[in-house]
This record gives sequence, structure tokens and C-alpha cells, in this order.
Amino acid sequence: MILVPVAAPAPVRVHSGFDYVTVDVARRRIYAAHTASNRLMIADADTGKVLRQVEVGPMHGVAVDPVTGNVFTGDGKARRVSEVDPVHGTVLAKVNLPGPIDAIAYDPYYHRIYADEDSGTVVYVIDARSMKFIGTVALPGHDEEYLAVDPVTHVVYQNVPDLREFVVIDPKTLHVVKVVKTPMLRDNHPLQYDSAYREVLVGGKNGVLAVYTPSGRFVARTRFQSGVDQCSLDPIHQRLACAGKGEITLFAVRPNGAPRLLATLKTTHDIHTVAIDGKTGNVWTVWASRTGKGDFVQRFRPTP
Repeated sequence: MILVPVAAPAPVRVHSGFDYVTVDVARRRIYAAHTASNRLMIADADTGKVLRQVEVGPMHGVAVDPVTGNVFTGDGKARRVSEVDPVHGTVLAKVNLPGPIDAIAYDPYYHRIYADEDSGTVVYVIDARSMKFIGTVALPGHDEEYLAVDPVTHVVYQNVPDLREFVVIDPKTLHVVKVVKTPMLRDNHPLQYDSAYREVLVGGKNGVLAVYTPSGRFVARTRFQSGVDQCSLDPIHQRLACAGKGEITLFAVRPNGAPRLLATLKTTHDIHTVAIDGKTGNVWTVWASRTGKGDFVQRFRPTP
């Protein structure tokens, strides 16, 4: 299997770097943190066309409310989380927080936004209905990367890179109830929760992708590109896309085993962030040109 371009890269207005990308499968939208331009980028998942950019701040994390379709953004050094109406391109609400924000995740059951303190020691918790800051979760380490919510139990899984571990957070008490050591990983970055297979997928920048049960039992591991930054899970086709150092890898996720490599794409671009579309299976990425020729969004199709 190979990854082939569906179309030429689409240019993104206002040049800067990118961070997290996500897909709203139901509404056919791609959202990306266009960090240095202080904007949320919105593209059409079927045409690849960039629809608009909404100014929110130097954002990093992005999450979608599956009920309303509104988008939550972690506004980085602006120290806030915003709620965006992506149809009209307006900011509906903002909540100020004690520290800068990196990754975020949304749990529609509790109507909660979980926001990582960038280079910090806590996860901020926001009530999405009122857009009020309601508490913090203290972590054992700092500089957390990536977090995910189990849609059934609503437990939160949070990477702690400096201690080479991830933690399990009880949504009722907002406390860490378990610490899972990941000694085979270094500088943990991507983390995804697979609710179908009930597995936690965690990757390290040393080129190791590991699989754990929700209770923290190690299952299996495999190799992928070193320097990986982000991964995205397609829970419909059970595929995992990862990106780092200009390379994209695509895996088939398997129950009780290591993910199987399906495709590798090496590029000359500074690609480190990726999202996979559960409807089409297409892999989306964004990048800023190393030569200053602009910023781009592009999709790739897995082909036998």
C-alpha cells in the first residue's frame, strides 16, 4: 500500500507554522491550529479547499463538539480556551486560564474540555456549557503531551513525557488514579485511545509505538519514524496515521497485538501533524514551507 496525493497542496492564507489537526467526519470539515498566525484554519474535507480562518490566538489544541459542531481551541500563550462557530467564523465564548494551553480534548457526556498546561504540571478542566473554568488535575510530571478520553467510561489518559509514562484520570474526582510507566519510550508524544479494541496507543520520539490495556498492562510494540510528533486514529477503519520529521506512516490497528505497517510516505516538507478521515480513510496534513513559499494543507489516499 502507498499514500498518493488526492490533489495538489492547497495554499493557506497568512504564513506561519501549524500544530494539531482534527477531522469532523460528520460535517466534512478539517480543522488545524495555524499557530503563529493566531488562527483556526477550516477546510472542506471533500474538496480540500480552505474555507476560512478564524482569529483566536496562538492556538495549539483543537477539539470538536460532536453535537453542535462547534470547535474548541486551546489558545496557547493567550492562556485561554475559545469556542468557535465554524459556519459563521465567529468566536462565541472565551474562558481565561492560569497558564498557557497546548493539547485539548472534549468529553460530550460531561460537557467538559480538558486542556493541558503547556510546559506545566496540570490539566485545566472547563465546563463547555457555561465556558467556565471549574478545576485542575495535578500531574506527577510536567510538559504534558496529548490526552484522550474514553467515550464509554469517560476516563482521561494523559501523556507525561519527562517521566516516560502516561496517567489515568478519574473524571468524577479529577484525580490521577493510576500511573503507567512506559520504559521503552522516550519523550512520549502521541497518545490515542481505541474504544473498539480498548487499547491505549502511545508513541515516543525514539521511534517506538506501544500498546497498553486501559489498566496499564503492556500488550505489544512496533517501530515507526523517530521524532514522531502526532498520531490520529480512525476508529471506523481501525487505522492509525502518524507524522514526524517530514514522514507519514499508516498502520492497521489490531486487537491484542502490535499495529501493522501499511504505508510510509517520506516528504521534503516539515510535516509533523496529521489527521485521518474516518469516512474516506484519507490522511490529511499541513505544513509551512521551509523556503518561505507559504503554508499548505493536503490529503493523501491509501492505495493498494
